[in-house]
Amino acid sequence: MSLLRNFATVGAATAASRILGFVRDMLMAAALGTGPVADAFFVAFRFPNLFRRLFAEGAFNSAFIPLFARRLEGEGEDAAKQFAQEALAALLLALLAVTAVAEIAMPALMFVLAPGFYTDPAKFDLAVMLTRICFPYLTFVSLLALFSGVLNANGRFAVAASAPTLLNVVFMIALAAVFAFGHANTPAAGYWLSGGVFIGGVVQLAAVVWELHRAGWLLQLRRPRYTEGVRRLLKLSIPAVIAGGITQINIVVGTMIASLAAGSVSYLYYADRVYQLPLGIVGIAIGVVLLPDLARRLRGGDEEAASGQQNRAIEFAMVLTLPAAAALFVVSGPIIAGLFERGAFTGADTARTAPALAAFALGLPGFVLIKVFSPGFFAREDTRTPMWFAAINAGINIVLSLVLFPFLQHVGIAIATTLGGTVNAALLGMTLYRRRHFLPDERLRRRLTRAAAAAGAMVLALVVASVVFAVWSTGEQTGATRLGHLLVLVVVGIAAYGAAAVWLGVTSKGEILAAVRRR
Repeated sequence: MSLLRNFATVGAATAASRILGFVRDMLMAAALGTGPVADAFFVAFRFPNLFRRLFAEGAFNSAFIPLFARRLEGEGEDAAKQFAQEALAALLLALLAVTAVAEIAMPALMFVLAPGFYTDPAKFDLAVMLTRICFPYLTFVSLLALFSGVLNANGRFAVAASAPTLLNVVFMIALAAVFAFGHANTPAAGYWLSGGVFIGGVVQLAAVVWELHRAGWLLQLRRPRYTEGVRRLLKLSIPAVIAGGITQINIVVGTMIASLAAGSVSYLYYADRVYQLPLGIVGIAIGVVLLPDLARRLRGGDEEAASGQQNRAIEFAMVLTLPAAAALFVVSGPIIAGLFERGAFTGADTARTAPALAAFALGLPGFVLIKVFSPGFFAREDTRTPMWFAAINAGINIVLSLVLFPFLQHVGIAIATTLGGTVNAALLGMTLYRRRHFLPDERLRRRLTRAAAAAGAMVLALVVASVVFAVWSTGEQTGATRLGHLLVLVVVGIAAYGAAAVWLGVTSKGEILAAVRRR
């Protein structure tokens, strides 16, 4: 099985979903802007997403896949399917219990998640109602994550990676209805979008269940039982909840603090959406593919091959991430303006959102490396070590957010998130190196150095292009002008980095052509 081919499969599907998500967010910015309805909806959508990461991607995908792979490799498909059905029953019971409690206690939970809303009763009540509509999404998408884990462990990545695209399609249908019925920037828009979240969860789950059926892995629902497999899964899942969900924990802390200043929740949301594009395409895609690959190699006792795969994963990730981080930092203003500045999203909103994006960009390599290093622990059924490092990450984020917010407001929250993530990545990498689970080889060191130099050449090209565009375009800029500026920068950045990467030996024309032919 080709690791790079699977990276490309998941990355391409994620890219399609994220690009469609950008179209969705451009429409959402025009419909909601950064006002009270936008703040209320973004909190409502973020709340089930937090629990999704904790229950599904953090706990189950980190703990479930190595255990499932062990059953599949050592005991066969029947034993693996039985374990998956036991895990499904336990997860569904927990999800239903959490959803029931959350729906009843939503006003109290909202006071904890967004305390700043309490001073605006209309915004607070709207956020409570929208979150109640969105929250069942947690159940649908968490079950989707477990089913995706079964598919991924069997080397089937495409449908699970493509499922989020369906949510964006449903969102865009809901946004079309918002515009068609004249509900832009009104509470009705929040209700339409929250209903879209609920329906999108159902559609995603249905797509993955159908793929499971086609693969012969359709799982039957059993009565929940506390078996040995569930006991081991629970033991690994508890620390994985903290380790795998730390990004969402940090976002929630940021949301709580940002809710104290009008518009800050929305500024952070839009900035987060932009840097999540490379993080999703590169970091998350590599994490999804690398974990089952490492688990299989370690089950076979091939530590050297596992270390080699870790090297190639870091190489692949950083060759793509370094230029993305540099570009997001240097031209954050034109990026935000080109993507979002239209309708209810004004130039003042761009001026406040762009610095947050620049701060997040500095942490992008660290955020990606967390996704790349973590499978090295999870594949060895070690979820406790990443848990402790994640706790350090959270501590740094909380303290710095509280310290910086009075002076820098939402930008201070972005800086705190970046510093916490960078420290987390460094701790993970150094620990793997100290345990000799990851030994950087000469190829990795050579390519990273050259990739950094190529990214520097790209930055110079972007600065020159921005100056030339500013001189050329005089007068008031329109939405088309801002989008054109962004497209020019994208083309210049890709061309400059690609040319520099080939010239410096980061990659070669032959490797690029071979990759295109494989796709």
